Amino acid sequence: MALHRFTRNKLALIGFFILLFMVLLCIIGPLLSPYKLLEYDIKMKNKPPSSEHWLGTDSLGRDVLLRMLLAGRISLLVGIVSTSITVIIGATLGALAGFYRKATDTIIMRIADIFMAMPTIPLLIILGAVLSDLKVDPKYRIYFLMLIIGALGWTGLSRLVRGQILALREMEYMQAVEALGIRDRRKIFRHLLPNTIPIIIVSATLGVAGAILYESALSYLGLGVVPPTPSWGNMASAANDMIVFRKRPWLWIPPGMCILITVVAINLIGDGLRDALDPKTKK
Repeated sequence: MALHRFTRNKLALIGFFILLFMVLLCIIGPLLSPYKLLEYDIKMKNKPPSSEHWLGTDSLGRDVLLRMLLAGRISLLVGIVSTSITVIIGATLGALAGFYRKATDTIIMRIADIFMAMPTIPLLIILGAVLSDLKVDPKYRIYFLMLIIGALGWTGLSRLVRGQILALREMEYMQAVEALGIRDRRKIFRHLLPNTIPIIIVSATLGVAGAILYESALSYLGLGVVPPTPSWGNMASAANDMIVFRKRPWLWIPPGMCILITVVAINLIGDGLRDALDPKTKK
């Protein structure tokens, strides 16, 4: 039924196919390119789009199209991995708070309140600056970035899961589970959490878009993914230079458009999933 509702939502389908196209393009595109990521050609620097370089070249003569596709891999990976971390932390803590209630609920929810009171963007900027001061290897910096974004975004999901668990544990089938004497761990992860999957899926889908935007913002400010590793954010940071902004739009418009299109597509999918998985929706 949910799949049928989702397929009837034209905007959600459009978002799904756009996202699928972007993912396939970022995965397959670099394999078909005749250029390499670290291939420099100073003679070809800052060339506008042509038949040889479809999106032109940057200040080092690198192919912008290849860098944009490889940057898509990084940005999408950050979104997926950081959201997975968020889901694991948020769903687990929310389930524990809703199931045990009392002191456990109070402690977890107060910790969530502390995290929610922290301004996310300024905190990410501070942590990004700390990574820069510690001179973390660019190879590993991306993993720290995923962990930080994931660890800061669990509070909203934990509250949603907690609310669902509080309602589910009072239902008749849970009374039967209680009568059977099943262990708490099995009750939580076998009988309660699976019934919160719809709300987790919707939250995770929208969380991917948010994580991509966070990564892009940090990379734009020079605190996220560090060159020569490309990301849409650090590619768009070329717009900081007024000369580039006015005379070389091919350096910053393509990655900016990729961020816009991908985030809008993911949000359309999230809205479609929310409507499809809501049992109160009759359409």
